[in-house]
Amino acid sequence: MHIYVNGRNIEITDAIKAYVKEKIGKVATRYDQIQGIDVVLSVIKNPSAEGKHIAEVTCKMSTGTIRCEEAAESMYASIDLLADKLARQITKFKDKNISSDKASIRTDRIADNDEEEKEDIKAMEE
Repeated sequence: MHIYVNGRNIEITDAIKAYVKEKIGKVATRYDQIQGIDVVLSVIKNPSAEGKHIAEVTCKMSTGTIRCEEAAESMYASIDLLADKLARQITKFKDKNISSDKASIRTDRIADNDEEEKEDIKAMEE
């Protein structure tokens, strides 16, 4: 799994890159289906804009894609908010996949039980 860090209107320093990889790397260990993470850090140069530092992430998985975006007054704050948001979304995505797998197992069991009951009823009628 690779974490790619890019910048728009900002030069990505080694400190920022290391901070992103540390924060997002912790989140990436929660789910083993993650194939790659793209992080884009950008700065809005308009003096009247609030939340000038924006962090975006696209998390590519074998079963889908998650995309998050956060803005704050400092780049480190936006990265922290982004990591929290991504953690929540990955957990939600993982729970959905696990629950859908369990649902199919339950329906298979019910179908097997129905067939057995039908066979029992036929045996009793004979």
